[in-house]
Amino acid sequence: MQLIRQMLSRHSLQTHDDYTRAFREIMQEIALAGLYRTGFFKKAAFYGGTCLRIFHGLDRFSEDMDFSLLQADAGFSFDPYLNAVKQEFASHGMDIIIKTKKKNKQSQVESAFLKNNTSIYDFLLDGDVLRMHPGAPSKIKIKFETDTDPPPGFTTENKLMLLPFSFYVKCYSLPDLFAGKMHALLFRKWKTRVKGRDWYDLEWYVRQGVPLNLSHLSERIRQSGELKSPQINSQELFSLLQERIASLNVSQAVSDIKPFLNDKAKLDIWSENYFMDLIAHLKVK
Repeated sequence: MQLIRQMLSRHSLQTHDDYTRAFREIMQEIALAGLYRTGFFKKAAFYGGTCLRIFHGLDRFSEDMDFSLLQADAGFSFDPYLNAVKQEFASHGMDIIIKTKKKNKQSQVESAFLKNNTSIYDFLLDGDVLRMHPGAPSKIKIKFETDTDPPPGFTTENKLMLLPFSFYVKCYSLPDLFAGKMHALLFRKWKTRVKGRDWYDLEWYVRQGVPLNLSHLSERIRQSGELKSPQINSQELFSLLQERIASLNVSQAVSDIKPFLNDKAKLDIWSENYFMDLIAHLKVK
């Protein structure tokens, strides 16, 4: 429990959301440690918003954990890794439930869910005094998803974590992470729902000067059936982005991203014109 308190001390804990976000992030880090002990990262790589948050300083919070196999494997299952993850949590005084999701239809995504049985209150002891905070979370649920049929053309890098102990996590490189985000932003099939987190991450990649791997984006688009030509070019990409921005409901995007930010004033600039100007600074490779 001392390590959990140490990990909590890295966060500013003032509000209900602060506690929820901090405890979720700690659970994500412990889950990575448990997966590492099983050799999971010899077979798979970490990507998505939580990867950006933990290893690249993305200043928004993220809920789920996304992985991709390094090579396609239709028979992949999370089951062999779950006991080690559970044991990792137990070694830090935390009881969890973790189980795979039974698929109702054919899918290339394998899912698992993790939920804590140990309340954050158990880790806020100061001597004999429990520093109770109104609204601190009792239960947090984290979804794991692994792409078992990854599109080719991506590269990985090993990123160091220092807590709960020192270990390396295999992650997608930033240009390929950007390609995955761009594919989601352009082709996510959510009907009328707008995922503002996609647009916030686009803004982050552009401001960081990360070049988008156009070749890997082409592979992703081809696999999902939206690409007719062998390779998407820069002009086609920008045309697709402009169409997407022109149809974007900015107010819905703002509403989606707000709960994941501390500094919500960053969203005041968001508008159709802003995103049109923003993509003029996008780099491709």
